[in-house]
Amino acid sequence: MDEQYMKMALDLAARARGRTSPNPMVGSVIVKNGAVVGRGYHKKAGTPHAEIHALKEAGEAARGATIYVTLEPCCHHGRTGPCTEAILSAGIKRAVVAMTDPNPLVAGKGLDILRKAGVEVVSGLLAEEAAKLNEVFIKYVSTGMPFVLLKTAMSLDGKIAAYTGHSRWITGSASRAYVHHLRDSYDAILIGIGTLMADNPSLTARLSCPEDGVKGKDPVRVIVDSLARTPPEAKVLTQISAAPTIIAITAAAPEERVQKLVAAGAQIIIAGNGPKIDLPYLFKSLTAIDITSILIEGGAAVNASVLEQKLADKLLWFIAPKIIGGKEAPGPVGGRGVAAVSEALLLERISVQRFEEDICLEGYLRK
Repeated sequence: MDEQYMKMALDLAARARGRTSPNPMVGSVIVKNGAVVGRGYHKKAGTPHAEIHALKEAGEAARGATIYVTLEPCCHHGRTGPCTEAILSAGIKRAVVAMTDPNPLVAGKGLDILRKAGVEVVSGLLAEEAAKLNEVFIKYVSTGMPFVLLKTAMSLDGKIAAYTGHSRWITGSASRAYVHHLRDSYDAILIGIGTLMADNPSLTARLSCPEDGVKGKDPVRVIVDSLARTPPEAKVLTQISAAPTIIAITAAAPEERVQKLVAAGAQIIIAGNGPKIDLPYLFKSLTAIDITSILIEGGAAVNASVLEQKLADKLLWFIAPKIIGGKEAPGPVGGRGVAAVSEALLLERISVQRFEEDICLEGYLRK
């Protein structure tokens, strides 16, 4: 029964996917005498935590009950008060927690407070599932760097475009719809200037059937553009969107171009002296403004830079059953590449799923 209730709490937590950054997704369920008396999940940073919502719904029924939480209850004052205090005040007698909080401000302290107050604490139930749910938060709070997902789509023969540069559409509508859900759940989307000049993309989250009436959330758009070549009339700058567009340039970018981009509404980050963008510096700068996750949708050059510098955590590789051909047609990863197959980057924790006719391979880069 503990596992059943924890799965319920994990499902609740996932409802806020893409909405809690820079906080984690957390769900909570309160059970008394075999009945669920309270449910809650953290909906947005700065709002009450999952435990508070669940305790409020349970009311007096929380006294003597068991609380299930997907992440260790906080024990410090932030934008909200400590959840440990609320749990103790409500008279909870047993707490089942999926995983400890990697945040150094908590990191086991919350569980210790509950135990010392006489609450029976069980920790580690469905910890792997809880960690996957909050892989973004764990990377961000543990390293100070964003979680990076590199997504690409290619034909069966490994092409991302024809030799002419034409690339719409490699994958089918089901794959593209899934990518818009990804955009909705990530803080930022990043492309290179080559992709922008070739496609003039919108980089918005266009959800065809938003769940529960939730409107799509556009990610912050990040353009890697060392010499500020982005046209001021590009869609990323002229379309109506609540999300800003950040253009990462180097100190070598002509000032006149930079000022035109600022006048068009772009936010500028100077990341390096040139000729290329200092990607680690850029990513660190993005975390400073609470961007905890980045979806890479770049072309061969950006993909190569991200992979060569081992900045990606996870890969999402769509393969369409099409053959494009042509030795001049680009592949998904440029750069020089490795000298021997034995030096190739490896993936682990691999899974495969279908999106109608397309195949999608997901895996984590082996560090």
